[in-house]
Amino acid sequence: MQIANPIYDVVFKYMMEDNAVAKIVVSSIIGEEILELEPKPQEHTREKEKIKGEIPNLTVYRLDFSAKIKLPDGEKKVIVIEMQKAELPTDIMRFRRYLGEQYIDSENRITDNEEIEAMQIYAIYFLGKDLGIYDTPVLSVSPEVKDVSTGEIIGEKNKFIEGLNHKSWIVQISCLKARRRNELEQLLSVFDQSNRTSDHHILNVREEDFSEKFRPIVRRLKGAASSSTVKKQMKEEDEIFKYLRDAARVEANKMLKEKEKTIEENKKTIEENKKALAENKKTIEEKDKSLAENKKTIEENKKTIEEKDREIAELKRQLNL
Repeated sequence: MQIANPIYDVVFKYMMEDNAVAKIVVSSIIGEEILELEPKPQEHTREKEKIKGEIPNLTVYRLDFSAKIKLPDGEKKVIVIEMQKAELPTDIMRFRRYLGEQYIDSENRITDNEEIEAMQIYAIYFLGKDLGIYDTPVLSVSPEVKDVSTGEIIGEKNKFIEGLNHKSWIVQISCLKARRRNELEQLLSVFDQSNRTSDHHILNVREEDFSEKFRPIVRRLKGAASSSTVKKQMKEEDEIFKYLRDAARVEANKMLKEKEKTIEENKKTIEENKKALAENKKTIEEKDKSLAENKKTIEENKKTIEEKDREIAELKRQLNL
């Protein structure tokens, strides 16, 4: 079966616009049952700095949801943020800035019996490049509460702590190859880039490799593969990232040339300084030689004076006889 490649933002968006599919994906990643999943405004467009030619608009695609999660003793509401395609050097700062915006957003709270409760933030990242942590397709980062004196982990939940700390899940797409150790890795195999065809927009998968509860995801991606609109947008996305890569390459080459020029100028300055030092050394050696000669002359003059003094003293002695 051929499916559209969900590493593309447009395909990921298409997949997650189906609420039932989105619930399956998010619930499987966070490992908690989702009762309700309500999408928030999805897209934010920013302009790239003009390097050469026209400035393309780059859509930084984030999926934001408000989710109601089932707990053993009830339920809770959280903000789920999903960010797709982290490949540019500025991504970490972009994620930090966006998380900060979510923390200060007054909408991310619940009012219950006139008591205001801050919703905990769940952040899910799909990374196009690994973190240097290999053979681990999915990383879970959760705040751990400890008794500082004993080191004992405190298991009780606390709204104050949850309101000030967020949970994160990081999917390293490059580590998904042939990893199917559990249901989550089975689901995420729809991102496995080793299944790409000669057309990188399309992946080859077998529907029977997915459990029945995950097959709606595969069918949704199959639908995306046959959509002419999605195909066109994938090509546009390719063009955007090609532009960014080319622009980054141009900028890198420019910086390299400037660095090489600086190195050559520094080498020239060093050679000139070496020459000046050699000349200074020669001058110092000549001065040292001159000083030595002057010292010798002074010593000889001193010796002559001493001999004259002796002669004068002898003449005085003879005159006094």
